[in-house]
Amino acid sequence: MGSTEVGRRDILKRSAAAGALALPAIGALSSCATGGGDGDNTVEKGKKTDDNPLGVNKTAALSVVIFNGGYGDQYAVDAHKVYERSYGKVKHEKTQKIRTRMQPLMVKGNPPDVINNSGAENMDVASLIEKEQVADLAPLLDAPSLFDPQKKVRDTLIPGTIEKGRFGGSEVYQLNYSFTVYGTWYSKTALERLDVEYPKTWDEMLAVCAKAKKQGIAGWTYAGKHPYYFAFTLYPFIAKIGGADVMKAIDNLEPNAWKHDAVRKAFEAYYELYAKGYVLKGTPGIDHIQSQTQWTKGNALFIPNGSWVENEARKTTPKDFQMTVAPPSSLDKSDAMPFETVFAEASEPFMVPAQAKNVEGGMEWLRVMMSKECAQNFTQLVSALTCVQGAADGLDLTPGLTSAGEVLSAAGENVITPRIHDWYLELHKDQIGGTIASMMAGDMKPDEAVKRCQDFADRTAKDSSVKKYKHT
Repeated sequence: MGSTEVGRRDILKRSAAAGALALPAIGALSSCATGGGDGDNTVEKGKKTDDNPLGVNKTAALSVVIFNGGYGDQYAVDAHKVYERSYGKVKHEKTQKIRTRMQPLMVKGNPPDVINNSGAENMDVASLIEKEQVADLAPLLDAPSLFDPQKKVRDTLIPGTIEKGRFGGSEVYQLNYSFTVYGTWYSKTALERLDVEYPKTWDEMLAVCAKAKKQGIAGWTYAGKHPYYFAFTLYPFIAKIGGADVMKAIDNLEPNAWKHDAVRKAFEAYYELYAKGYVLKGTPGIDHIQSQTQWTKGNALFIPNGSWVENEARKTTPKDFQMTVAPPSSLDKSDAMPFETVFAEASEPFMVPAQAKNVEGGMEWLRVMMSKECAQNFTQLVSALTCVQGAADGLDLTPGLTSAGEVLSAAGENVITPRIHDWYLELHKDQIGGTIASMMAGDMKPDEAVKRCQDFADRTAKDSSVKKYKHT
């Protein structure tokens, strides 16, 4: 991997100290991005019928932009074919630069009809909603489901999916298509070779990492360039230690929420991984793909990630790897929540821009995506569950996806769904993420990291330009 020290610490310090990686100025963004049209009138609406409940213009073109990340885009290409059986031709675009390519079009009022607003460059949907640039998906949710025509679309979704698309009101502005289980991912084969089991307490975690280090294997790696990945294990770890209300207080920007003892204990525990040399050398300077590759090569035992990782790391994963996910290790027996507590949620957000030329077509395309045909195709292609209840029943699931289902089942009601990453994207991704990155690189101690996180949260709470949300 080579040395990644040059410039790394300066970058991490700047992200933590400045608190934000500024969005590129609109004038500096790519001017070659293409949208749904020329910003003129929307397409003429079609007639509503039993077969066309949303009133889609059957000859109008549709424009769909997909984030080309862990899930790729083949599932969307396949959905286009289903859509085109009844409606117009779909123009398809894939990119990893969602914000760079799409934000100028949103500003100009010339966006595509569907945007998969995901990835490291996702747009701040809360800000777009505040500017009335995102369509309310109520017509879609109230339409008959293609999965079960006797039900409305909303009645076929896994609990929590609709709530995840709400931002302070009854309207639903985004559909999170995948249902993701986050946690500590590992190779069952690698643990068997070490003759250890997955550690259920932090003392056990440190013992496993110590044993691995003696054999030249790092305990952990992570996406150093995208440190918000740590939230996938840190947020549920904090909730386990102090209870679900601690995370709710953090989401609500309550005073001193980050100074809760549970946060301090969680930060101190993770800092031990750095202090004891259990993190793969060079990790702070690598991205998610590089960290996953080091992990699948057997250079590290554990990685914080979501259930898309099985598909994203498929090409480098050995056949005997036995990819598995587990909840974060508990701290100790004093924890407020059980070991089985996990972070899981409807994820991979899709939205229909309010100024799209073919809003009805965009919603119909999403209705097609939630058909049994497309939902099962997604699961089989990318090894991930969808938000559609029962869609995976009867399918032969991969090892990682099987373990994700088992973790979710074992958690029962002990599932936490933080909203900070939806409500306050900059705070979560750049400011909190940057602070954790600096701590895990050894540039600051846990106490300073706690204070820094609270300072950033307070700054957001006092910023009158940022709309505030609260758990009800």
